[in-house]
Amino acid sequence: MTEPGSAARSRRRIRLPRRGRVVAACAVVTAFLLTFHRAVPNTPGRIGSLLETFLPWLGLAVPVLLVAAALRRSVTALVALLLPTAAWLGHFGPLLLPAGDEPHDIVAVQHNVSDVNADPAGTARALLRERPDIVALEEVTPEALPVYAESLAARCPHRAVVGTVGLWSAHPIRDVRPVDIRPHGIGPDWNRGMRATVRTPEGDVAVYVAHLPSVRLGVHGLGSARRDESAALLAEAIAAEEVDRVILLGDLNATVDDRGLDPLGSRLRVAGPGMAFSWPAAFPVARIDQVMARSATVVDVRSLPATGSDHLPLVARIRL
Repeated sequence: MTEPGSAARSRRRIRLPRRGRVVAACAVVTAFLLTFHRAVPNTPGRIGSLLETFLPWLGLAVPVLLVAAALRRSVTALVALLLPTAAWLGHFGPLLLPAGDEPHDIVAVQHNVSDVNADPAGTARALLRERPDIVALEEVTPEALPVYAESLAARCPHRAVVGTVGLWSAHPIRDVRPVDIRPHGIGPDWNRGMRATVRTPEGDVAVYVAHLPSVRLGVHGLGSARRDESAALLAEAIAAEEVDRVILLGDLNATVDDRGLDPLGSRLRVAGPGMAFSWPAAFPVARIDQVMARSATVVDVRSLPATGSDHLPLVARIRL
């Protein structure tokens, strides 16, 4: 005959493995999304791209689930949490490594300066503190252009401007031309892409500056169709580029994990260490400004303090 106390202990032993099953399941789902985010469909509402835009923040699920596992005193849940932890570190851990002292040939600054920036001169001074060799700017208005030109001239006397994007360089610039990245239905006065050849001491480099269309988050999901179309057009132009070494700087309105940038990501290498979140300036949650390269290496990238823009500037070291 089984004693009542023994029966109770037996029931507890049966229930124990059930503890934390929901927490463990959430951990497994988080690990799956981090590792196989491309498996999330982009229709309806481009939810795949939306997930990829904020993918690093999925790691916040780990400490939340850790607290839940501790409260449940579930060994199963604690073990399951190793999966999303490993997935996050495998994907984003290299970006947290110190930049080191690797050799580089070019210091590049990328900044969407904002067309409502009330202090373009102060913005230019902030960028020059990094002693850049090239500076790429977006949302350069006709009113602010003379200010940027004068302020940047001491360090970067060579410049080229097409529409609202511009390039300043410490080295000579030639072969400047617009790059048509207009999505369907956009008029001819929309000029937000350019390329130029920069004659560095290490040889010619084709530098592209681009500002892809903005995306909007609404009731129908992420409105990124025009941005994706523009990214594909830019990728076609870079694929046809005859100069071997290419540097792309711009406000691409997408993170490098976002599948909308796949046409570019398949042709260019992304930056090395550095999370470098750049938007919004008040509380950066994503790096939508990018520095990418072909036949060159972006050694590292980091964000700079806020200027008068809603984006943070980026500075990158590039080895040719």
